[in-house]
Amino acid sequence: MTINYEHKTHVESDIKETFAWHERKGSFRRLMPPWEVAEEVRADDTLEDGAQRIFKFPMGPVKMKWIARHSAYNPPHSFEDDMLKGPFKSWHHKHEFQQKEDGSSVVFDQVNYRLPMGPLGKLVAGRMVRKRIERMFYARQIRLERDLKRHSEFSHIARKKILIAGSSGLIGRQLVAFLDTGGHEIWRLVRREPKKGENELKWDPSKGQINSDDLEGFDVIIHLGGAGIGDKRWSKKRMKLIEDSRVNSTSLLAKTITNLKKKPELFMVASAMGWYGDRGDENLTENSSHGEGFLPQICRNWEKAVEPVTESGIRTVNLRTGIVLDATGGALQKMLLPAKLGAGGPIGRGRQWYSWISMDDQIYSMHHLMMKQECSGVYNISSPNPVRQKKFAKDLGKVLRRPAFIPTPPLAIRFLFGKMGVALTTESTKVIPERLIDSGYVFEHPELEPALRDSLGLWN
Repeated sequence: MTINYEHKTHVESDIKETFAWHERKGSFRRLMPPWEVAEEVRADDTLEDGAQRIFKFPMGPVKMKWIARHSAYNPPHSFEDDMLKGPFKSWHHKHEFQQKEDGSSVVFDQVNYRLPMGPLGKLVAGRMVRKRIERMFYARQIRLERDLKRHSEFSHIARKKILIAGSSGLIGRQLVAFLDTGGHEIWRLVRREPKKGENELKWDPSKGQINSDDLEGFDVIIHLGGAGIGDKRWSKKRMKLIEDSRVNSTSLLAKTITNLKKKPELFMVASAMGWYGDRGDENLTENSSHGEGFLPQICRNWEKAVEPVTESGIRTVNLRTGIVLDATGGALQKMLLPAKLGAGGPIGRGRQWYSWISMDDQIYSMHHLMMKQECSGVYNISSPNPVRQKKFAKDLGKVLRRPAFIPTPPLAIRFLFGKMGVALTTESTKVIPERLIDSGYVFEHPELEPALRDSLGLWN
């Protein structure tokens, strides 16, 4: 039995730009629901007839492959795709684009699908699948509307040639996809052998190896690399890796950039709110002094490594990022299981401040700072409304419809995760993005609960 589903999205951009957004490779990542852990295996450079896109996604304890083949390519009016392999018995998706008289456009998604096992499959899983599809297409609508709007803000500025180190990380994956859908030329700086046919360049910062000729001619170079701070317990070896992977790689890039013949117009480098350390209830702006301890020391050395580029006259931006909300990784992913089990309550008294930012605001603010020539220096990348940890736990519990009142003793955090757990969960850092606000950036998610709902796809 064939089941039909339709969805309509209205965007302010015209039909040509809306269709072009879908044609770019980054659209796959941007259209994937933010709570889905999907891995792109291969994607052709076009939506033309016969082109394929292959990706893997979790289906319970295993990963399932989805192979889609495009057809009926009719730019900028329509294209279609069929599932060749995947969880459905059949899946046909038609994308139609219509121009409106006011210059805006409408995207019509029409899906015809069949579930395995016929009527029994529909009886057992039909309702669940329908709800999942509805959630997916609503998430796609939100991302499409937002992305096109953000790109349109700077449509009068020429597209950039951008090199990104750390492109496979949590933020990097989304940043690459978003910038690609805006028509920028994206290259990745990778530590493995470059894939054939891909815009990739190799370096090995652990050995101080990079080909300076490869870096000639880029408009923007962005460095997001570094070993995960919260991935493992902080042994002496791990702490050294955390620092070296940030400071040494940044120093190598900075030294190389300053000696280029054709220098970039911007060097943007990740930093972290760890610069400020444990500061209680103090409001922390970009002008606040640094803190004391392991993380503040790393951040100081990290930002200091950028100074040669600044001194050479190149515009630089340091991003002091807060807790990035993403259901597929980072701090939020680690919080989800205990929160779903009803054990996501206050840590200690829960009075420590959490400075957070949604993933979309993270990448949109980076794009904003990149495109505005007058923006340089240090920027706090966090919501204008930090919350106490107790409030964070309460809002997460509300979104998940789970209790959030059972406290976790800090001693238990230290026992389970060591110094790393204590630093990342019990220290208080109340960061205010003063310079980002002054630059004119408007947040998608100034408040926590809507940001969590968006990240998890739980809007009601």
